[in-house]
Amino acid sequence: MTATPAPRTTSFFTGAWRVFGLSIGEMLWSRRTIFMALVVGSPVVVALVARIVQSAGITPLRVNGVQVDAVSMFGAMIWILFLSFIVPVLGVFYGTSLIADEVDDKTITYLFTRPVRRGAVVVGKYMAYLLCTTLVVLPSVMIVYFLMVPFGQIPASFISLVVDLGVLGLGLAAYGALFAFVGTALRRPLLVGLVFVFGWELVTLVVPGYLKRLTIAYYLQPLVPHAMPTSDTVSLLQGALFRDPPSVAVSIGVLALAIVASLFLAVRVVEHREYVLEQ
Repeated sequence: MTATPAPRTTSFFTGAWRVFGLSIGEMLWSRRTIFMALVVGSPVVVALVARIVQSAGITPLRVNGVQVDAVSMFGAMIWILFLSFIVPVLGVFYGTSLIADEVDDKTITYLFTRPVRRGAVVVGKYMAYLLCTTLVVLPSVMIVYFLMVPFGQIPASFISLVVDLGVLGLGLAAYGALFAFVGTALRRPLLVGLVFVFGWELVTLVVPGYLKRLTIAYYLQPLVPHAMPTSDTVSLLQGALFRDPPSVAVSIGVLALAIVASLFLAVRVVEHREYVLEQ
């Protein structure tokens, strides 16, 4: 009797591409999509309300009695809503679930029986996460921009918008890669991710010292082209957070290194870990 040959394993990048194609549909139709729509939709609602208030002749925001212009208000939303909340939250909820959900649903062993390298599964799912979140977050930013910024100010501020989109995309890539690794290495990755984003990063950015260099936010914030609306409180906060900010080149280099290193570690963990599902 002739033995049936084992299925031939595809190349790493071919396998990652196949997993990417399968994962896109799963992510778009998952329960997390509703959560993501609610999260990215909230700034649009805020911008719409601000536009209605401004159309009624009422100044939406004043700092020290001075009216804040539309471009500065948009920059504040990028700082506070998108970069400090939406991007990290999406990175946590999606990044930690890339492999952890397969383990919780007891489908990880079936996924690994396919003729695809385990590491390619991680990379394919990560690329699907990155495309899915980018296609939702970046259009939301553009809608907020066109709602808040008057038509006459668009030519002067459009370059800043392009930079904003790039920074947000880099943030999604960095947080997603980091928490993809956390999701492969730890048993309760979501809790760890939330503690990192809303505990570790917030505390270390305020406390003087070198610990802030172990956060993603420290390298993302200097890339934002906008200045926050000026006030004594905000100036003190910015001074505390960014007393010695890294240069743009250093920030981009560190974030790129963090993405590559996190994905490499995630691939290593998945390829060498023995998954035993509880009955």
